[in-house]
Amino acid sequence: MARTVHIVGAGLAGLSAAIELTLRGEAIAVHEATTFAGGRCRSYHDQILGMTIDNGNHLLLSGNHAAQRYVKLLGAEARLVGPPRAEFPFLDLANKEQWTLRINDGRIPWWIFNSGKRVPGTRALDYLPMARLLWAQKDRAVGEVVRFTGPLYERLMRPLLLAALNIEPSAGSAALAGAIIRETLVLGGQACRPLVAREGLGSALIEPALALLRERGRPVRMGHQLHRLHSSGTRVEALDFGADKIALESDDVVILAVPPYAASALVADLKVPTEFRAIVNAHFRIEPAPDQPAILGLINSTTEWVFAFPGRVATTISAGDRLIETPRDALARTIWSEVSAATGLPPDLPPWQIVRERRATFAATPEQDALRPGPQTRFTNVLLAGDWTNTGLPATIESAIRSGRRAADLVA
Repeated sequence: MARTVHIVGAGLAGLSAAIELTLRGEAIAVHEATTFAGGRCRSYHDQILGMTIDNGNHLLLSGNHAAQRYVKLLGAEARLVGPPRAEFPFLDLANKEQWTLRINDGRIPWWIFNSGKRVPGTRALDYLPMARLLWAQKDRAVGEVVRFTGPLYERLMRPLLLAALNIEPSAGSAALAGAIIRETLVLGGQACRPLVAREGLGSALIEPALALLRERGRPVRMGHQLHRLHSSGTRVEALDFGADKIALESDDVVILAVPPYAASALVADLKVPTEFRAIVNAHFRIEPAPDQPAILGLINSTTEWVFAFPGRVATTISAGDRLIETPRDALARTIWSEVSAATGLPPDLPPWQIVRERRATFAATPEQDALRPGPQTRFTNVLLAGDWTNTGLPATIESAIRSGRRAADLVA
């Protein structure tokens, strides 16, 4: 009898594993506790705005090779769009200074020698200390490795690492920061082009995966929450879903693609991250300004990134724990006043929605990074997947997809 691989969780990690295994001819069953797939990377119809929005604004880069492979397998490459070059416009709201970071293709960073392409107020030599992060030890924080003062930090390193690590960069893991730089800036502009899902995360990353699984006769079973693993010795023998129980055959495998707190509840003594950081997103139903860039970085503001979509403007604030208790209407007005000042859009507050993810990512400190487990567990037939597992990257889309593929490879 052919084995079955039970994938618990239909977020990006679980879907990545499901697609890989399905295309390799494996028999799989995907179980999702909620009524929707995608986890923290999904789209939904918002009744207040009367339109489909994403629960979070996620940015991919052209160097995210696992994510690029994933959308290619789904035939959804065209649903991620971006500029032909690695260009990032910025605006300092404090003094209205504008500039565009232009990273040249190739590994030699010619852009840092061009005052029109690098960060204003910096010199080429200012960029050399960034290299210390490439060889940083895992127990060091970013602030222990590089100096956090000056325009290079305020106008490039802080926005970049804050978005990637979702934590105040000085306290973040230097090793994770180094991994981001190694896979992006070090490789040049061809690895740094920003990519966004113009029609929503669901249409680019989730719906094509669900469609492929349905076509192959492997639909996701929604509302099917795993409550307990029944084990004997080093092997899990049954999956307890409450209303029903699934006995595992001798060759069956389980991939737990669930959040860390859910995984630790299912697998006793599993070491997982225990601290988390929030992300705050705002969505406004309004047409972007005619000359508004697809992505705009803001300095000296509450808002960090502004995204322009058809009929909608969205923003993201990383490490947003300080804003979790802020009244929603006050937060919306603060964000919109900054967006209006940056884009020239009317100051009157348009229809809005605030989405706050309290536990968006694990806290990317050296201490929490050390708690991330590998894909294997004490059970011989149970594997882990998720952006919180030890992928060598922070908790990003790329990290989630890589973890799913890694679990699939181990199954094979």
